[in-house]
Amino acid sequence: MKLHRLFTGPEDIGQSPWFWLGFVLLIGFLFWYPNLITEFEATNVAYYLLNIPLALGLCLLWGYSGVLSFGQVAYFGIAGYLYGIIAGNMTGNPWGPLAGSLGGLLACAVVAAIFGWFVFYARVQMWIAPILTLVFTLLLETFLGQTAGYQWRVGTVQLGGYNGMTGIPSFQLGELVFFGYPLYYYVLVVVLVCFVLCRMLVGSRHGKVMLAIREDALRTELLGYDIRARQLAVFVLAAVLAGISGLLYVQWGNYITPSQVGLLQASLPVIWVAVGGRDSLIATALSTYALNWLNYTLSSAGNQYALVIIGGLLVLVMLFFPKGIIVTLARDLPRHGWRATFTTALAGR
Repeated sequence: MKLHRLFTGPEDIGQSPWFWLGFVLLIGFLFWYPNLITEFEATNVAYYLLNIPLALGLCLLWGYSGVLSFGQVAYFGIAGYLYGIIAGNMTGNPWGPLAGSLGGLLACAVVAAIFGWFVFYARVQMWIAPILTLVFTLLLETFLGQTAGYQWRVGTVQLGGYNGMTGIPSFQLGELVFFGYPLYYYVLVVVLVCFVLCRMLVGSRHGKVMLAIREDALRTELLGYDIRARQLAVFVLAAVLAGISGLLYVQWGNYITPSQVGLLQASLPVIWVAVGGRDSLIATALSTYALNWLNYTLSSAGNQYALVIIGGLLVLVMLFFPKGIIVTLARDLPRHGWRATFTTALAGR
């Protein structure tokens, strides 16, 4: 398959050369942007970006495969805690953070493979999957919250209970420690690679099979595809992407608490994906960045209405933009114009 078909297929918005020109200009601007801001501001922008892999994984799982999961933050937490344990026990070793990163992602893949095998090969109905994944997340939060005693340590690293794990080492490769501007570029490159690979996946033959499973799983199975194996593969991939966000988070803040895998955090990725449009990677990435910026900006200013506003956006989307705000505007505006697009939305389409 020619490379350009992986990026210009109908599986996502943004197929024209003009879109990709704008995309390249945006990436160029993001690489140049640190010249305009302080190191502290660059670190904040890295925070807005680091949740994008988590959201992309849920987009693949929910939007393209039809499996809603409230448990993605569980893998976020698994990767973050495993990184802290491994890197924390290898303090002084310049390759400890790399070992911690690989260990965290491997743990996410193994746990997701085991959990997903029981979900998909037991032929659990897909409406039950969100409940099972949410229960898994809440069980993990409950367990981590009970690890406050001194006996809850692995090597020299304390798990910390609800106070969380602190003093987690920053990421480094050899003698290069990623902090400040280097952290910004590190996060940007990781997020960009995740997006490009996901876009190539949905544009590939496997991506088309994913969409076929979402639309009619039985018919796809009758055509000879092992739908459970493919769903399991996407489930594991989504878990690894969530783990990448977990790694970036602990490398950014050098701490993690059980609240990061709690009920509130479990619901946020679903909102990010739904607001942008669950069947579009670019819409998911944009909405994730925007909503994280909104939440961080309002919270840091002492405003307590950030979550109310985000929840209100979800209600707005459910009532008027079931395809997502960004997807609706991108697909309907060029064909119907502003008036027809919003008239149709207000009519409750």
